[in-house]
Amino acid sequence: VQLQASGGGLAQPGGSLTLSCAVTGSRFNMNDMGWYRQAPGQQRELVARVPRTGNITYGDSVKGRFTVSGDIAKKLLYLHMNNLKPEDTAVYYCFAFKSQLHWGPGTQVTVSS
Repeated sequence: VQLQASGGGLAQPGGSLTLSCAVTGSRFNMNDMGWYRQAPGQQRELVARVPRTGNITYGDSVKGRFTVSGDIAKKLLYLHMNNLKPEDTAVYYCFAFKSQLHWGPGTQVTVSS
């Protein structure tokens, strides 16, 4: 199982960015997919979790600003990040869970004027 991540980069405060996450190398459906992020000197925190069934869970700090689209059944998700704030600056990690947890490569998101 491999996770391919893309997107990220530099945005101004109030701007938008989109990340993508695709699972390859598995013919099985994932139970969960989503993103965590980690800022320098801080613990990794949940950004969004998409279960195979049920509602998407968003981290408190991104609720109302970030949304997930795509299809977990197709193992392809997008994280739309709107109204970005400097505190959103972090490395974003895509994850997928099926029997074990898999991580994608980190994607740097920097929000700065």
